[in-house]
Amino acid sequence: MKLLIAAIAILCIVGISALNWRGSVKAVFFILVIEGALRKWVLPQASDAIYFLKDLVLLGAYLQYFVFSSRRFSIQNRTISILIIFTSIWCVLQVFNPSLGSPLVGIFGLRGYIFYIPLMWMLPTLFRSEQDLYKFLRFHLLLVIPVGLLGIAQFFSPANSPINVYAPSQLKEVATFGVAGATQFARVTGTFSYIDGYAVYLLICFGLLISFLSLQQSRFWRWASIFELVLIVINSCMTGSRSVVFALLLFFFSFITVKGLTQPEKNISLLRKFLLPAICISLVSFIWFKPAINAFLLRSNSNQDVTARITATFTQPFEFIQYKGLDGYGTGATQPGGQTLRRLLNLPDGAVIPTYYEEEPGRIVLELGPIGFFLWYGLRLSILIAIWLVFCKLKKPFLRQLALTALLIQTIGIYDQLVTQPTFLPYYWFFSGFIFLLPRLESIESWYREQQLLQQHNVSSTYLPDSPYQ
Repeated sequence: MKLLIAAIAILCIVGISALNWRGSVKAVFFILVIEGALRKWVLPQASDAIYFLKDLVLLGAYLQYFVFSSRRFSIQNRTISILIIFTSIWCVLQVFNPSLGSPLVGIFGLRGYIFYIPLMWMLPTLFRSEQDLYKFLRFHLLLVIPVGLLGIAQFFSPANSPINVYAPSQLKEVATFGVAGATQFARVTGTFSYIDGYAVYLLICFGLLISFLSLQQSRFWRWASIFELVLIVINSCMTGSRSVVFALLLFFFSFITVKGLTQPEKNISLLRKFLLPAICISLVSFIWFKPAINAFLLRSNSNQDVTARITATFTQPFEFIQYKGLDGYGTGATQPGGQTLRRLLNLPDGAVIPTYYEEEPGRIVLELGPIGFFLWYGLRLSILIAIWLVFCKLKKPFLRQLALTALLIQTIGIYDQLVTQPTFLPYYWFFSGFIFLLPRLESIESWYREQQLLQQHNVSSTYLPDSPYQ
C-alpha cells in the first residue's frame, strides 16, 4: 500500500511539473533553499523522499521540454557536446561495474554526474529577456534575508536547540566551534540540511550580489543588496567553515582584478561602489557580531590542516590509480547514498575500497578510473574556457557581470565537491547554461533596440499633411 501511495505521489509531482516547464525549473531553485527546512523540521520522517523532490520536479520539466515540445535550443559548442556524450557513456558503463555489487547503486550514483546536465540546454529558452533573468535572480537573492536571519538565530541558540538539528542521517551531534572550555557556538546551517550545502549557497549568492552591486541600481535595491551581503558575510563566519570564507575573499579579489584588467578606465568607479558595502560589513560585524568573528578566527588559527588538505586534493587522484589501474569501483561507489540504498533494498555489498577518501578528485578516480577522471575534468575545463570566451565577447554590462560571476564560481569550485553535493549540482549546470543563454539574450536585446530605432526613424520620416513643409 505504501509503495502504491508513493508511486501515485511521484506521478502527480512529475505530471504537475510537466504542465509548465519554465515554472518548474525556477521552482527547483526555490525548493533547493527550503528543502533542508522541510527535512529537518516539517517532515523529518519523510527526509529521504523530500531529498528527491527537486529531482522529480525537474524530471517533469525535462519530459515537457525534450519529449512533448518541438521548440528546443540547438547547441552549437561541439567540444562540450562531444565531451558530454563520451563522459555520459563512460559513467553508464561504470554502472555495471562488478565491484558495485548491484547496478542499482550505479544508477543512483549516475544522478550526480548526468541528471542535471540537460539544465544547460534548457536555459537559453528558459528566460525570454534580460529583464526576465534579472527578476528571477533578484527574487532568488531576496531569500537570503530570511535564511540569513535564521542563521543568526541558530548561532546564538544552544547547540542542542531544535533549531540547530541536521536532517535525519548518521550525523547526530551538531558541530560546534569557539573557545575551549567556554561557550561553544553551533556551526549554522540556515535552512539547509548540512553545513556544506549552506556554504555553497552563501558563495553563489555572494557572487551574484557582487555583480549586482557593481552595476547601477535604485536606492532601494542597492540597500537591499548591501543588507543581503552583510548577512552572507556574517553567516559565512558563523558556519565555522574556513573554505567558504576563503572562497568569498578569493571571489571578490578575483572579480576586482579581472574587471580592473579588462576595463582599467572604470577601476576607481568600481572600487567606489564597494566602499559603502565594505564599511557596513565591518561596522556590523565588529559591533554586533564580534563573537562570531572571534570564534571563526580561533578555529582558523587552531587548525593547521589546510595545507595538507589542499595538497591531498591534488595528489590523491594519482595515488588512488594503484588500486584498480585503468578501471574504477563503479559509478556511485564512494557516495553515501549508495550505502543507504544497499541497506534499504538489501543489496549485496560492493568491493571494499582500501583507502580513506573525502575530496572529490579522489572520489572520481575511485569511481570512474583515470579515463573517467580525465573525461569528467576535461568537460569541466572546457565549460570554463567556453564561459571565458562568452565573457570576452559580451557587451551589455549586466550579462557580462553574470558571465564573470559564473566563471569565477566554477573556477573556485573546480576541485570542490560537485557529484556528491546536491546543492552545488543545480547551480553548477545552471551557470554552465550561461554559455548559451547570455549571448542569446544579448542578441534579443540588440534586436529589440534595432526595432525601436527603426520605428523612431519611420515615425520621424512620416509625411505629415499639416506640416508647413509640404
